Amino acid sequence: MKQFSMFGDEPVKDDGNKYTKGVGSPLYEPKNKCPDLLELLDHTKTDQLINEIYNSNVTAAEKSFLIQAARRHSVFYYSKIADYYANCSEEMQKLMEKSALIIIDFEQAIERGYLELSNKVVQQYLEHNE
Repeated sequence: MKQFSMFGDEPVKDDGNKYTKGVGSPLYEPKNKCPDLLELLDHTKTDQLINEIYNSNVTAAEKSFLIQAARRHSVFYYSKIADYYANCSEEMQKLMEKSALIIIDFEQAIERGYLELSNKVVQQYLEHNE
């Protein structure tokens, strides 16, 4: 049986292990301690880039674009985010869900397009293994 590779037709080492097509939901048990908001992410690199952009000579429009792009360098600590989610208000929980910081309802995640890549990977897998 041909093995599927996420990156095309590159060879995949077969070490004799059997893989399952079953997919389960990852479960996380939150801790009782609610972390401080400052513990949920590290924006050190983002801040450094934004500072460099502000001090540059590019146009205002270019600065605006680059600042938005720089925000993707923030590092989110999802286990701490889950702990915070378990201890915050219902309104905050809903907003966190809308931002895909937490995915509770898989159907809702599919509707919002958060699982689109996963669906594409599954489709490729099925096409390669028919």
